[in-house]
Amino acid sequence: MFPYRDDNPTLRTPVVTIGVIALNTAVWVLVQGMGADPALTRSVCELGLIPGELLHRIPAGTAVPLGPGASCVVGYGATWLTPLSSMFLHGSWFHLIGNMWFLWLFGNNIEDSMGRARYALFYLLSGLGAAATQTLLSPSSAVPMVGASGAISGVMGAYVILYPTVQVHILVVLVVFITRIVVPAYLMLGYWFLLQLLQGTATLGSTGGVAFWAHVGGFIAGAGLIFLFRDPELVAEHRRLAQMYLRR
Repeated sequence: MFPYRDDNPTLRTPVVTIGVIALNTAVWVLVQGMGADPALTRSVCELGLIPGELLHRIPAGTAVPLGPGASCVVGYGATWLTPLSSMFLHGSWFHLIGNMWFLWLFGNNIEDSMGRARYALFYLLSGLGAAATQTLLSPSSAVPMVGASGAISGVMGAYVILYPTVQVHILVVLVVFITRIVVPAYLMLGYWFLLQLLQGTATLGSTGGVAFWAHVGGFIAGAGLIFLFRDPELVAEHRRLAQMYLRR
């Protein structure tokens, strides 16, 4: 399933959302060499979050394979800035484009709900909450965690709280069969969250793989933080605009 739009207009240009997309793209191009080695491996090893390294749960000098001919050698040079820097790194073009699409789809409305400065802080706190959850539940993992998906999960958690009944248009691909469906946000995002929770539970005790618990932690963080960060006047104005949009 791939969501491609929602029936939720914006009040103003989402400057922060656009800025975050631009920053992630710039890091991918200028720091990560658009996925080419050695820039990709170096960035992931030096700036990615490795829970076992951060918490000193794996021996220094451990080699962590990343793929054919690529590996990280764990040292204890990791700093507490890696949970932040890891939020702006990606592992592939597909990883980057997928994350940025979800951010664009849901982030513009959340930025509308709280204003730009508050949204920027909300985004960073959601990402840090995601990183903390993954680190807590996989403290011995030697696999670098990179990607904006934890912070974006926070945006999605906030969206389901503020706009649960907004219609989301989804492209469904089943082998050769392609169709479009429209479902309320709570159904689409609730289904996504349940998948992350189930997959995360299945990986408990493992030391690698997709950071499902970062998705879960980010989603919960965003759903909770929205009550502190939302601006009631902006939310009310936004909902009025949405009603006018639906009546057209």
